[in-house]
Order: sequence, then C-alpha cells, then structure tokens
Amino acid sequence: MTTPARLAPLLAQYDDATTRLLTRLRGPEHDSGDGTPVAVDALTDAERLWEPVPGAWSVRRHADGPGTGATVLVGAGEWGRDGGRPHPYPPPVTTIGWRLHHVTELLLGRADWTAGARRLTEEEIVVPTDAATAVADLAGAVGAWREALTSVDDAALDEVGRSTYPYGSDGEVPFLEVVWWVNQEVLHHGAEIALLRDLYRAADGGALTGGGGSA
Repeated sequence: MTTPARLAPLLAQYDDATTRLLTRLRGPEHDSGDGTPVAVDALTDAERLWEPVPGAWSVRRHADGPGTGATVLVGAGEWGRDGGRPHPYPPPVTTIGWRLHHVTELLLGRADWTAGARRLTEEEIVVPTDAATAVADLAGAVGAWREALTSVDDAALDEVGRSTYPYGSDGEVPFLEVVWWVNQEVLHHGAEIALLRDLYRAADGGALTGGGGSA
C-alpha cells in the first residue's frame, strides 16, 4: 500500500527516532546527528535498573512489591513495572528500564488496538528480566506499530476510533493525531533514555549516587 502523503513525514520521523533510539541502546555506535559515528556500549542490566535519585520508579520482581509511591507492579511474568492510578504528583523520576517498558507497552498496545485483536492490556505484556531482552522487545514493538501504520489509507487518518487504545484519548480523536502523539512519546522518552545513559556513564556506572537495583 502506498503511504498517504499526510502520513509520510510522520512515518519518516518515527523511523528516524526509533532507529536512533535502538542504535543508542544496542551499540557499537550511533549517529551523533551530523553523520559522525559515536561509539556506545550496549545497555547493561545494571544500567537499566540504575536509580538516578532515591525512590525512582523502575521495573522489579513482583515478589519484592512496588517501589516508593507506586501501588502496583504492572505486567506479566516474574517482573512488573511500578505504576498506579491516579499517577502521583509530582511525577516520579523513572529508570531506563521503566521508560523502555513504557514505550514498549504503548507501541504494542496501540498496534493491537489499531490493527489487532483490540484486547491487549498492560497486565498481559511480559516485563523482561534483563536489558538485552528489553531492547529486543522494544524493537519488536517498534515493528508492530509501524506495520499498523502502513496498513492504513488516507481516509483512515481522519477516522475517530481507528485506534481504541484504552490508556489514552485515542478513541476520541482522529487517527492522525494518535500517530503524532505516539511520535512525541518515542521522541521525548528516547531523549530521556539517552540523557540517563550519559548521566550513568558520568556517574562512574552509578557508583557516585549509590542508586541501582538488583538483576
């Protein structure tokens, strides 16, 4: 199917943002933005769980219970993501692991509620126990949402309810607005993850703050 003209720039932005995020997480190098390759190590388990401040929300074993201020661990499997509604104010600082899983959730969920069975919940998505799997799961979610995007025609971009993802306003706005919103989520969380990687490295692998978690 030919990409609708109105979708093309947003799809290009999505592809660029997700490629840069994944290469920043995988290594061995990423594009600095001007075409110059910069060396980067693959995300480690310790880095994924590093807490830049005490009490940060993260991903953790269900057996250990939620972190400070969280009321539930969301997700299937041995591990869950700190959460709870209504969200606390001010919002908690979150770890790379939390942000990675959040992006994975919103991409997988919207793919399902747009072009899938329309029944996937946050509670059904497995929270990985290690960094390599978390990055691989993110890559799979990136592909799932892209496939959902490339399955629509121009008329679908104006359709309200094309996505009925239950954890946002998707069912109330035209699909093109959903596409725009997802891009913003990827862009700003990708930037946050990149900054946390820089801070972790500058903090001597987390040793200067005393933050972190057990793998």
